[in-house]
Amino acid sequence: MGLGDAILGALFGVASASAKTFPPPCVMGDESIMSKKAHGTSAVPVQGSLRWDCDGKTADRICNFNRHYAEYSGYWEGTSFLQEMGGGADGGGGPSAPIRFYDSNTGKLLFEAPKGRTWEEFVRESKSHGWPSFRDQEVEWDNVRVLPNGETVSADGTHLGHNLPDRKGSRYCINLVSIAGRPVEASGGNTGGAEL
Repeated sequence: MGLGDAILGALFGVASASAKTFPPPCVMGDESIMSKKAHGTSAVPVQGSLRWDCDGKTADRICNFNRHYAEYSGYWEGTSFLQEMGGGADGGGGPSAPIRFYDSNTGKLLFEAPKGRTWEEFVRESKSHGWPSFRDQEVEWDNVRVLPNGETVSADGTHLGHNLPDRKGSRYCINLVSIAGRPVEASGGNTGGAEL
């Protein structure tokens, strides 16, 4: 932080005048969320059995020991996600209600989609970018934060992906392995799996 930022921060009560923010309803977080914990950036490892046949080792690496990298582009299309959600491999049809996506570490609700658009629009946008892509209305803001560099994380320290805004607004490009958890209720209260 330069002298100008320090002066502006002191005058206006902000940490840095150059810190990037994203428009509401986005909830900003700070680097402390991603501080070292018992298991990388999280207190617990990924759950033992992730949804949609997501690979646990890949999930653990991306969720807990990573700040910048992602599953490969299109990974989510190679899982059982589209088939299980009733959309077939081409994404047509889709579920009758929004799908809930849970933190692969804690089982907390992070996203619910589609909302404010069709299943086909959700799949088309996700396919065009290579990762599941969510919009503001699909984010559970009690449990999700965006850091000033755009990194999107859970409030518990799980790396999820990045906010990559486009002409429609904020677009959260998220790793499926990070949101393939089972809800806490369904996992019997177990918020973490065995070490992988």
